Amino acid sequence: MSHPSFFSTIHKKLIVSCQALENEPLHGSEIMAKMAKAAKEGGAVAIRSNSAIDVAAIKKQTGLPVIGLVKRDYPGSEVFITATLNEVKELLEVEPDVIALDATIRQRPNGETLKELVSYIHEHSNTLVMADIATKDDAEYAVSCGADMLSTTLSGYTADSPKLEGPDFELVEELCKSSKVPVIAEGRINTPQDAKKMLELGAWSIVVGSAITRPQLITKSFAEGIEK
Repeated sequence: MSHPSFFSTIHKKLIVSCQALENEPLHGSEIMAKMAKAAKEGGAVAIRSNSAIDVAAIKKQTGLPVIGLVKRDYPGSEVFITATLNEVKELLEVEPDVIALDATIRQRPNGETLKELVSYIHEHSNTLVMADIATKDDAEYAVSCGADMLSTTLSGYTADSPKLEGPDFELVEELCKSSKVPVIAEGRINTPQDAKKMLELGAWSIVVGSAITRPQLITKSFAEGIEK
């Protein structure tokens, strides 16, 4: 898929993150592919997905562009979203349109650098790179390493980013004014109003995950909400 078509496909539209980790009720590529199909029927124009097997299943089921990543813990490292070249190679096997990876300035496992991973992806495929960042410093670093787009996924999940209950509107607004590459708003976008506000602040697109695709969390918000 050529780059302009991916960016035009997602512009001012909704990307849905369909992920279920091993300890979650909906874990499994067949279930995630059905979740992605439901998201497509609801109007999602692309899917964000964890693991090569889920990426392949979702591509086959939906025909939508897929942003792939692999979540894997490495001892002694806080970086777990497509942390090393191993995860990159797994994803390239199934040809996602985009690979998302942790692009924070934190130390990566294996002593690899973000620049090396981005370069490898660009040299070995037509796949775009989505940089998952938490701060403006991360964003500048990611762009200097060659990332094609930024996503605010990690805001609130690193030591140097603010712990907010809702979305990080401030970071998105700041990046939209300063960044040379498209900014994708992601992270704790819980309502259509949140999503719309992100677009009004200049976000190229938005990713919504838990509020759409994690029934256990959606149920919890209702269960706790009626007790307040």
